[in-house]
Amino acid sequence: MAVRPPVCNFGWKAKNFNLPSTNGEVVSLDDLKNSTASLVIFICNHCPYVISAMERLIFDSQELMTVGVKVVAICSNDPIAYPDDSFEKMKVFTKKHKLPFPYLHDKSQKVARDYGAECTPDFFGFNAEMELNYRGRLDDAGSTGKLSHQRDRDLVIAMKQIIATGQGPDIQFPSMGCSIKWK
Repeated sequence: MAVRPPVCNFGWKAKNFNLPSTNGEVVSLDDLKNSTASLVIFICNHCPYVISAMERLIFDSQELMTVGVKVVAICSNDPIAYPDDSFEKMKVFTKKHKLPFPYLHDKSQKVARDYGAECTPDFFGFNAEMELNYRGRLDDAGSTGKLSHQRDRDLVIAMKQIIATGQGPDIQFPSMGCSIKWK
C-alpha cells in the first residue's frame, strides 16, 4: 500500500543511532556530523518504489556526496515477515546496486520510530547543525521514471539549498512509497 509521509518539520534535530552496515562497520549519527549537510534515507530491498528509483537515487546521492553531503540508507522493515529485507539480503542488494553510501540495518526498528519514518523511500535532509530541513520526494519522475528522463530533482535542489543557506525550501512535496513493515 502506498504511503505519503508528512513534509518537513523544520528544525527537528536528528536522533542518534548506531547501526550495522552491510560493509561490516557500525555507523552512527556522529559519522554524519561535521559535514555541509546530511541525508538519511529509509529504503528496503523489495519495495517497487525503491527499486524503480534506485538508479536515480544512486546518481543523485553521488552528486550530493561530491559537494560534501554525507548519505546513509537504513532498512527498518521486519525481516521475519519480509525475508527479502533481511540483513543478508541487504548485503546482496548493496553489491547488486553498488551502493555508494552505507546501508544500515535497523533490526529493532527504533531508528525508524525515532525518525517517524513511514515509507520507503523516505528522505530526511539535515543542515550542518543536524536540523531537519527537507522531508520530501526524490524527484517528480514517479515510480516509472528513468534516469534518462527529464525530471525535477527535488532532493538535489533542496540539499544544495541547505548547503548554501542552512535552510530547505518552503515548498516540499512528500515522498511516496511502500509502508514501513512493522513488527
